[in-house]
Amino acid sequence: MQQLHAYWRMQYIEAPRYPARMKRPFTDLPALGDDRAALIVHRANRAYLVLNRFPYNPGHLLAVPFREVTELEELTPAEGAALMAEIIFAKRLLAAALKPDGFNVGFNLGSAAGGSIPHLHAHIVPRWNGDTNFMPVIGHTRTLPQSLEATWERLAATVPTIRSSNRSTPKTKSAARTRSRAPKPAAEAAK
Repeated sequence: MQQLHAYWRMQYIEAPRYPARMKRPFTDLPALGDDRAALIVHRANRAYLVLNRFPYNPGHLLAVPFREVTELEELTPAEGAALMAEIIFAKRLLAAALKPDGFNVGFNLGSAAGGSIPHLHAHIVPRWNGDTNFMPVIGHTRTLPQSLEATWERLAATVPTIRSSNRSTPKTKSAARTRSRAPKPAAEAAK
């Protein structure tokens, strides 16, 4: 049997997930007044982005409306638009900072669907070719190559570049490869 040594993980394992006083973390975290401690990487007027404290992959973000609701239908049109804008911003941010090959984006609505906090939130998970392995399946363990704090630093440093850039979205590596192999339109190929 081979041994996996990840000594830095003990700091992550022993770290408190949320302060004990937090009964509603998605409402309480923005009120802390310390986005670094809260792991909030971006705030908009009606929604914000926070690193998932139990990430599937490095950079796993949650887009959360400030107002506590549990269902999509409870969002006002403005809140729904703001939440979608944060999801798009998250994708652009992750693409620029981490350069993943793809993304998983979605909601877990209700405890039967995997929802663990009764406050609506979307998951934006960067994915890389080959990022799945035997550890989650056999060992029931995920290995993360970067700490939450280091990921926060990297994303926070990239936020200003996304804000000031135009609306073009940094593309994933796989999307760029797919486009480069796409056939030329017939009119262009005939030239």
